[in-house]
Amino acid sequence: MSFRVNTNLGALNALRNLNRTAADFNKSVTRLSTGLRITTAADDPAGLIISESFRSQISSIDQAVQNNQDAINYAKTAEGALDEVSRLLNDARKLAIASGNTGTLDATAIQANQTQIASILSSIDRIANQTQFGNKKLLDGSAGITSSVTNATNYGGINIGGTFGGYAVNASGNVTVQVTTAATRGAITGSTTFGSGLATVVGAGNFVVNGVAFSTNGTETLQGLLSRFNNASAQTGVTFDYDGTNVVLTTNGYGSNAKISFTDTAGRIIAAGNQTAAGVDAIATVTVTTANGATSATFTGGRNGDSGLRLTDNYGNSVLLNEAGNAVAAAAAVGRIEAGSAQFQVGANAGQTVSLSLMNMLSSQLGSGVVAGQTLATINVTTATGAEDAVKVIDAAISQVSKARGEIGSFQRNVLESNVRSLGIARENLTATESTIRDVDMASEITNFTRLQILQQGGLAVLAQANASPQSVLSLLR
Repeated sequence: MSFRVNTNLGALNALRNLNRTAADFNKSVTRLSTGLRITTAADDPAGLIISESFRSQISSIDQAVQNNQDAINYAKTAEGALDEVSRLLNDARKLAIASGNTGTLDATAIQANQTQIASILSSIDRIANQTQFGNKKLLDGSAGITSSVTNATNYGGINIGGTFGGYAVNASGNVTVQVTTAATRGAITGSTTFGSGLATVVGAGNFVVNGVAFSTNGTETLQGLLSRFNNASAQTGVTFDYDGTNVVLTTNGYGSNAKISFTDTAGRIIAAGNQTAAGVDAIATVTVTTANGATSATFTGGRNGDSGLRLTDNYGNSVLLNEAGNAVAAAAAVGRIEAGSAQFQVGANAGQTVSLSLMNMLSSQLGSGVVAGQTLATINVTTATGAEDAVKVIDAAISQVSKARGEIGSFQRNVLESNVRSLGIARENLTATESTIRDVDMASEITNFTRLQILQQGGLAVLAQANASPQSVLSLLR
């Protein structure tokens, strides 16, 4: 055993361990005072990198949730405005129905209805032009789809909404149509030959044309009988002609909904009994540019009681053929789409966006594609035909607005609100993971803190003893 005065190894060893304990004690105090396991990069470099990544994701999710809430408010603003448009359209329809009652209303009353309809259309245009979310206009076409006809000779109207073939319409471009099946009228050719042509006297008989009864007493010429049939053509939906040999019955309209039911009890025009016929609906392939590129869909006439010339798809898009365009032909660009949409960042990462297209709700755009060349802005109920056409146009406008409201509601409920719930779950789990990495386990750290306190106190006592040990050398000098 040796004794040294200049170098006290025991004290140096005690001091080294005491310094280490003091450093760990200070770290423990920092953890307990901040609640964090990682306070500096040196505490856990890898853990800090992972934790910071999670923190950026959590803060981005918080902003994404806010974005979704803003988008929900945006959708609610648009849907609320469309609710008022629907109410105005219902009022306009009542006036159009009232105007068709020419048996009791005079010209002044009908003109008053037309004036009130004009006021309603002005209100619809005002709503379309002035509905805004902040400074963003919603219903004037700048945030949605506007479609127009470029071949007015063959096409009476085109209406393309925000969805086509299952994809969002988010790009401007041409509407290309190829008619693959032309619509036809229902027709029946009589079996009776009339020797004197239209001057032939028709024998007594009874007839029923689509539920409307007629009779002849045996003294009437064929011309007179056909004239009576045709005078009721608006009611029966059937026109009677004579081709020089037989009587030909033809439906006024095209397609499967244009039907003939003709009963000739005595066989004066056609074999006795009931004869029926119906037209054929047109079919076309329509192509527009969507989020999936050039997308084609089959449009069929006659759906929901429509004319065989009004072709629609499963998403409510429509194309109205004129008679001049009712022929099988090669694909051709016949219309134009101008697309706009509102885009929302609904996720915490790049590319996590959704878009909502809102229709142009101006009266000049609503109700198109039902009556050739007419929209809601052009309806005129001052004539019987005009009142009938007005009801058709208003019904189409109501359908368009209802469809738009449904799309907005679906977007709000199935996209935005669902996404908010999903983001909430993601944030909760990311926060839990980040907490596991970054936050301190207080119970465990208190245990460690107590241990370090004891070690520090013990280390100080030992250091004091180690510093005193060289004094034992003095006993050798006595």
